[in-house]
Amino acid sequence: MNETTPAAVAQVLPPRKSPAASEDGAPRPAAGPEPALTQRLVGLLQRQGVLAVLLTVVIVASFVYPTFATLDNTRGVTVQASFLAVVALGMTMVIITGGIDLSVGSVFALGGVLAAWASQWGILPALFVPLTVCGAIGLLNGFLIARAGMAPFIVTLATLLAARGMLLAFTDEGATTYLVPKGSAFAELGQGSVWGFGHPVLIALGLFGAGGLLLQRTSFGQTLFAVGGSSDAATLMGLPVARTKLLVYTLSGLLAGLAGALNAARLSSGVTIVGVGTELDAISAVVIGGTLLVGGAGSVSGTLWGVLLLAVIQNLINQIGSLNSSYQSVVSGGFLIVVVVAQRGLARSRRTT
Repeated sequence: MNETTPAAVAQVLPPRKSPAASEDGAPRPAAGPEPALTQRLVGLLQRQGVLAVLLTVVIVASFVYPTFATLDNTRGVTVQASFLAVVALGMTMVIITGGIDLSVGSVFALGGVLAAWASQWGILPALFVPLTVCGAIGLLNGFLIARAGMAPFIVTLATLLAARGMLLAFTDEGATTYLVPKGSAFAELGQGSVWGFGHPVLIALGLFGAGGLLLQRTSFGQTLFAVGGSSDAATLMGLPVARTKLLVYTLSGLLAGLAGALNAARLSSGVTIVGVGTELDAISAVVIGGTLLVGGAGSVSGTLWGVLLLAVIQNLINQIGSLNSSYQSVVSGGFLIVVVVAQRGLARSRRTT
């Protein structure tokens, strides 16, 4: 039997090309740092581009409208934005997992009415009742989506209608308005301030700080990104996909209920007509802030800038005076279209570099 020598093998095998050589054998230029730098810049623009837009709008508005940059106006804008910010924080978590929560607007309104009704017994019932009921609605959403495998759009649309129906039944079709006792600790929670900034603003900032730590520094936050990136892949990795979705929808319901309670404390009553379209405002703020609707990418800081941008736009419309509030929807919709198109372009750029 003939023995194959290494020299014979070398004669049979084709000569290997250097990694730096192209197909025709010509030397390939060494890869420089440009692709990595481009990817980094594109990623930064996707995450924080809204901050640049917000700063530009604020600077221009400060020169055009002298009353815009005043301390009183800043306080008013931040307080008004704080309620939507709390709702949008929960929406951010949901969208990162690839889901959607359309029920938060009705849950926000229901939480406010329940808080105003329970405030007659003190601040603890005023917070416990709406958080319990709204958290239960979020838990129901999570169970039907995570355990029963139902579509988030259908489930949360159903609970949107159910929560609004509960609100109307509880208030006799809106005929009954529950008032928050004047001077109570619960009223102070919504109307008080520290260093000139309202309690709702400080609460929202604290929640966003906790939300940022949760997303970036905990295994639960990393699981959210993994589930949003690919639910099937996350399951194969052994991650608790169903439990994660259950928790994130429950958290969304809790935050919407808390925002409603804070709003009721601010207004000293449980207003039944609030919350209409709040879910769309929250989704707009989240997407404008750079969170992808398909899931798997996003940040709470971007959502905060998105909320502030929408609040600044609304304030500018009020500053102009000749425009009514309906123009905010037009501008917000325009921003949303531009951001979604930009996100697609940035994602394509990152794939090609």
